[in-house]
Amino acid sequence: MNKETAIKIFEQKKIRSHWDDGQEKWYFSVVDVILVLTDSVDVAAYWRKLKQRLKEEGNETVTNLHGLKMLAADGKMRLTDVADTEQLFRLIQSVPSPKAEPFKLWLAKVARERIDEIEDPEIGIDRLMETYLKKGYSKEWINQRLKSIEVRKDLTDEWEKRGVSKGQEYAILTDEIIKAWSSFSVKQYKKHKGLKKENLRDNMSNLELVLNMLAEATTTEISKERKPKTFIENKIIANQGGTIAGNTRKEIEEKTGKKVVTKLNAKKYLIVKKKLK
Repeated sequence: MNKETAIKIFEQKKIRSHWDDGQEKWYFSVVDVILVLTDSVDVAAYWRKLKQRLKEEGNETVTNLHGLKMLAADGKMRLTDVADTEQLFRLIQSVPSPKAEPFKLWLAKVARERIDEIEDPEIGIDRLMETYLKKGYSKEWINQRLKSIEVRKDLTDEWEKRGVSKGQEYAILTDEIIKAWSSFSVKQYKKHKGLKKENLRDNMSNLELVLNMLAEATTTEISKERKPKTFIENKIIANQGGTIAGNTRKEIEEKTGKKVVTKLNAKKYLIVKKKLK
């Protein structure tokens, strides 16, 4: 049984889920997932016993779970344990069920592939290109996307040299760059395109990708020359790099009479592409 077949198991029954817009994460009802995997008669009791056993074993995933109110079978909103995607996969590994085995095998395969990619980065690039091709992206777009990854890596390497912390500070500077060139914050940009968890760059057009690359590459070059020492200085430079690309965007829009940043996302692009064939 492959990954696609395994995932269809979950589609056969209703699994309650919640999208957290602030964290940009999906949360899933743990008992619903366990019910699918085990067909337990008393899934609540099964989960209580499993949770207790995992806690005794010092399982951090269970300790870090939290509850959300979700619509229960009786029509009332009741508190239930939920897990994000990463936590869910870890819990699946602890469930002794034949239905869980395909997921365990897939997780092992993903881990092995990740190690291979670390040892030989070209493998990761080849897999990425293959994945985009399967999704229906054009080779021209894929080449732009791969180039954008290279440009982004140069920028984050530069930030690391300047003492910028990964995580929140990277996110703040990225938001500054994107807002300066597109007039949208990352959150606004994703909402404009009707996205949630999806990667924003994977849903940009060729032109949007090019302008985003220009903004990031320009930020990198300015940073190399200015050598900022504080986060505030890095933020100012991020705005400068984004503004240069933003001026280019405005000139393009003035000449073409069209908005560069569109509501089209990857799915809509591919639908348009198929209609044109």
